[in-house]
Amino acid sequence: MRKQPRSLMLLVLFAVVSTFTLSGAALAQSDEGGANAPIPPMAEKKSKTTNIHGETLVDDYFWLREKSNPQVIAYLESENAHTDAATKPTAALQERLYKEMVGHIKETDQSVPYRWGNYFYYTRTEQGKQYPTYCRKLGTLDAKEEVLLDQNEMAKGLKFFSIAAFVVSDDGNLLAYSTDTTGYRQYKLQIKDLRSGQLLPETFDRVGSVLWATDNKTLFFTTEDAVTKRSDRFFRHVLGSDKTDLVLEEKDELFDLDAGRSRDKAMVLIGSYSKTSTEFRYMPTDKPMTEPKLILARQPEHEYDVDHHGGLFYIRTNKGAKNFRVVWAPVSDPSEKNWKEFVPHRPAVKVDDINFFVNHAVCQSWKADCRNCESST
Repeated sequence: MRKQPRSLMLLVLFAVVSTFTLSGAALAQSDEGGANAPIPPMAEKKSKTTNIHGETLVDDYFWLREKSNPQVIAYLESENAHTDAATKPTAALQERLYKEMVGHIKETDQSVPYRWGNYFYYTRTEQGKQYPTYCRKLGTLDAKEEVLLDQNEMAKGLKFFSIAAFVVSDDGNLLAYSTDTTGYRQYKLQIKDLRSGQLLPETFDRVGSVLWATDNKTLFFTTEDAVTKRSDRFFRHVLGSDKTDLVLEEKDELFDLDAGRSRDKAMVLIGSYSKTSTEFRYMPTDKPMTEPKLILARQPEHEYDVDHHGGLFYIRTNKGAKNFRVVWAPVSDPSEKNWKEFVPHRPAVKVDDINFFVNHAVCQSWKADCRNCESST
């Protein structure tokens, strides 16, 4: 039998455990239950005391965080063995559930293509294969397929494999992508020359956001802290250079950095996010060596995000608007004194997002638990 996808098997196991739990009383009366039931492993207690904010915390199982500790690995393996033994009576049920779930999935399928530059990009899956394949076609969907990344080939010999960033340069020649082979969401950034199929020598670890400048050689990316996994640094690298510049560092531990390009591709937007407050900076994508400029300084309880269109910043903000509103401001001075109303606040409608196209904008909102789209020119 072919290897079953982990996510689907977890779903099967959840269904089995639910059934197993409901029928526990019956199993207890059978040969598989009662005195003959497998005994679950018990983790050893090793107390660790932490003093923080005037409080003393005792954690008997802190040692289980040590992923490379042979004792931790041995304990986890014993947990897996216990699960196998405890669910062995339901093996036939697991297989039946798995086949039923697979029967509802179109295993050979293709995503909806999207256009970026001169190409249409999409992913496709094949029956019997674990991962999607990343592809593109030049100019038309009838053109010859070009395989960019075959995730099934890349995952061979690995216990885990995942792709996060997938960003093609504006000229379509270079692909920046990030991979995780540990399952710990720890991504390594690599660049592939799509003309030759060769990987460039530059690699970067613990990468989050990735984006290109319009010169097709300057790459921006964020990285995470090695201990807290908080995205806290924003870098700039010119391909072929041995230098990588730290452009921005977020030192407030309540905030994470994220970065992307505006929908019109004109601006690099760098956001600092906490649970209740945000702050954005910007720089033109055609001037990658400039320093980021502040749009509006962070304020307690003020959440906002930004897009750029037609030489203006459009800001979705909850300033004076619990359900958010949208304002516009000139790039030369986007401070609050220059805000002009674009989508007014409505107490019964939450403005969730706004996207700008050549001649119109589409506003996504929530009203009475229903999501709506409104278009304006």
